[in-house]
Amino acid sequence: VQLVESGGGLVQAGGSLRLSCGASGSIFGLPLMGWYRQPPGKKRELVATITNDGITNYADSAKGRFTISRDNAKRTVDLQMNSLKPEDTAVYYCRLRFGVVNDFWGQGTQVTVSS
Repeated sequence: VQLVESGGGLVQAGGSLRLSCGASGSIFGLPLMGWYRQPPGKKRELVATITNDGITNYADSAKGRFTISRDNAKRTVDLQMNSLKPEDTAVYYCRLRFGVVNDFWGQGTQVTVSS
C-alpha cells in the first residue's frame, strides 16, 4: 500500500489549505484513514481520523477549524484546514489502517503558517 500526500505549503495566519492523500495497492476490509502531524521538535500527534462509513474524530486543536473527508471509490482522504495558526506548522502525514497489523503512512507534506 502506498499513500501519497499533496497540498502542503506556506500560508499566512488565518488562511486555508487543503491536503489530499491518495491510496494505492491492496487494501482490504474497512480501513480507517486519518491525518497526523509532527510539529518541529515535537512528537507526532493526531489531527483527525475518519472511518469507512464517515465517522470522524478530531483533536481538540482541530475542532471547528479542520474538516476531514474521504472518497472510498477514489481511495482518497482530504483535510480542509481553515483559520490556520502559526502553531499548526508541522509535517502532516496521512495514515491508513486495516485489519490487525496493516498500518501505513505517507511520506509527509510540510505546512508552514507564518504570523
